[in-house]
Amino acid sequence: MQEEQFEAKQHGPGIPGNNPTKEGGDPKRGTDLSYLNMFEKLTEEDLENESAGMEDWTSVTEGIAQEAESLQEGKIVRGTVYSVSDKEVILDVGFKSEGTIPIAEFANVPEVKSGDTFDVFLEKMENQDGMIVLSKTKADFLKAWDEIKDSYDNGSVAKATIDRRIKGGLVVKLLGVDAFLPGSQIALRQVPNLDDMIGKEIECKIIKLNKRRRNIVVSRRVVLEQEREEKKKALLANLQVGEEREGIVKNITDFGAFVDLGGIDGLLHLTDLTWGRVSHPSEVVAIGDKLRIKILDFDRERERISLGLKQLTPYPWEGVDDRYPIGKKMRGKVVSITDYGAFVELEKGIEGLIHISEMSWTRHVKHPSKVVAIGDTVEAVVLNVDKEHEKISLGLKQLEPDPWKALESKYPPGTRLKGKVRNLTNFGAFVEIEDGIDGLVHISDMSWAKRIRHPSEMVKKGDEVEVVVLEIDSDKRRISLGMKQTRENPWTDLATEFNVGTETKGVISRLLDRGAVVELREDVEGFVPLSHLGIDSMKKPTEYFEIGSELPLRVIKIDPQNKRIVLSVNAYFEGKSAEEVAAFHEAHPRRETADSESSDSSSAGADGIADDGADYDDEPDAGEPAPIDTPEQTEPVDEAGEEPKDAE
Repeated sequence: MQEEQFEAKQHGPGIPGNNPTKEGGDPKRGTDLSYLNMFEKLTEEDLENESAGMEDWTSVTEGIAQEAESLQEGKIVRGTVYSVSDKEVILDVGFKSEGTIPIAEFANVPEVKSGDTFDVFLEKMENQDGMIVLSKTKADFLKAWDEIKDSYDNGSVAKATIDRRIKGGLVVKLLGVDAFLPGSQIALRQVPNLDDMIGKEIECKIIKLNKRRRNIVVSRRVVLEQEREEKKKALLANLQVGEEREGIVKNITDFGAFVDLGGIDGLLHLTDLTWGRVSHPSEVVAIGDKLRIKILDFDRERERISLGLKQLTPYPWEGVDDRYPIGKKMRGKVVSITDYGAFVELEKGIEGLIHISEMSWTRHVKHPSKVVAIGDTVEAVVLNVDKEHEKISLGLKQLEPDPWKALESKYPPGTRLKGKVRNLTNFGAFVEIEDGIDGLVHISDMSWAKRIRHPSEMVKKGDEVEVVVLEIDSDKRRISLGMKQTRENPWTDLATEFNVGTETKGVISRLLDRGAVVELREDVEGFVPLSHLGIDSMKKPTEYFEIGSELPLRVIKIDPQNKRIVLSVNAYFEGKSAEEVAAFHEAHPRRETADSESSDSSSAGADGIADDGADYDDEPDAGEPAPIDTPEQTEPVDEAGEEPKDAE
């Protein structure tokens, strides 16, 4: 019964002759007949439906095959953004699982949103998380490769946008692909700040290419050099000395600025920047400044151009005589100080010099910085104008009356004053009689009777002394003073006290080759010639005598007019007993150190200053004493009233 029902279901409702058991036929034959009957019953519509079903299946299988082929590793596929996170972007590429791309591969991350579509490179069908591994960077590279390769082969110029800065240079976007722009290839000269270039579009050439490593190196410098060479050729063909051009400051050095004239650089020297004083070019121009300059000189063979900026402005020394007449008071700014004076800027390009000697009438100025400082605004008097050599002499002290003009009437000769010893020299002492006014006391005017070899024998620096004005020369700024003139001339009394034949005693103060100088009493000296020292065959006084030895003496000559006293030991012992003479010789035996001292027979006196006896003549003839010369003033006071260097 069940089989009948299965057959009924298999073959449909009962058909005559279909049941072999009822008709007693062969069961197998009955089955064959049923299949034949089934195909006979198929209508044309049934056949068309069956054919359509087979075509649908074929399209499905073909679509699956095409999809499998498009999702092969190493191919570029189209993906749709599914979601965006902080680290990656998930895309749907039409496969059973999604793909991931690191967020860093997208240039404008904030603009990436769900639903956006991108071409991506399928690196791996499945990673350990079951996700497809994709790359946008590789897809961009492969898409742009052919065009990049053509640009490299042809050497053509390509446009790129600077994306970011890295070590050694910049990364640029070239057709959407990262390329490296080395620092040395960015510009013709070093760029101070590379960050300022980020986001700018540039023209460059591809100089290195490696597809396997996806390495692209570009150069902007090559393009700039080519452009500069073309501009230089055009510029050199038309450049003329004396014409004016526009240029851009490209570089600054200590000696000037280099200006790009459009293909070739010219030097704008420091001295041609401005008519005024400039310490460094950066005070006038800066890198990037656009200037209008004048062509001063041009060497076509060496391609060197000298430029000028100040030549475009009027020459400031024109008419300077009218603007700065002699004697006029002017105000200016101190711009420089040297050892010999200060330079004052009167106007741009016009400077005057205040010499150190023109800073004060009376004050001893050791350096101009003691009076003025850089930046000070000062008033000065025009002393001289030399337009040819571009020089103006100025004076500060001329703003005040000259105190020397009043000194002659204020201190007539013979005036007694008190002053302070300010300085000592070999020839005298400078004494300050009022603020900034010094006079000279010559050594010959320090003592009436004592022969002074150095002023330190009488005074020292800082002493207050009484002096007498001897002479004032206001034109030469000289004042002659005397110390001995404060006392009466003692020679009238000395002529009586030390008359010829007078016996006395003296202490040796100096030993000379010609004799000995002896001190008779305070401030009174005399001279004993070598042949009158009481010892025969003596060649030098140092053989028998030393400083401080006391000698018995007789005056053999006195000359009050020339202030000379000549004495003799020999004359003293005339008429004396032999015992006294023997006692003198015994008191002054030949000294053991005489040989060594004879080489320096001019023994030192006060402060160790030697005297060779040049002021004393040889022994006098026929008993005549040798004259003792009074030294004259051989070194004048400095004309400016300034002191010479200290002799201390």
